[in-house]
Amino acid sequence: MKIDFSAMDETIIPHMRGGEKEVRACMYTDALGKIMKGFLIPGASIGMHTHETSSEIIYILNGTGKILYDDGCETLAPGSCHYCPKGHAHSLINDGSGDLEFFAVVPEQ
Repeated sequence: MKIDFSAMDETIIPHMRGGEKEVRACMYTDALGKIMKGFLIPGASIGMHTHETSSEIIYILNGTGKILYDDGCETLAPGSCHYCPKGHAHSLINDGSGDLEFFAVVPEQ
């Protein structure tokens, strides 16, 4: 099945999971999970949250930022891939000067 993000309406999610500013995203969702292409403007974030029923894979397409993960911090740049297994917590933050563009897959488990 082909997913064409360019043909989707963009959704704006203010303060996603308690984060700063907003996330702009094109998403495909079904009962098995979510596939998303998202954007965070400078200073925006997705708040810290625990994956109770899913894991998450985030691949950075453009921009820079960081992931707060459990008790650590990881820097991100284009080509970086972050994995948050089920039962772990993370937060995505754009601490760069341009948009942070990412691709995320959240399979329910």
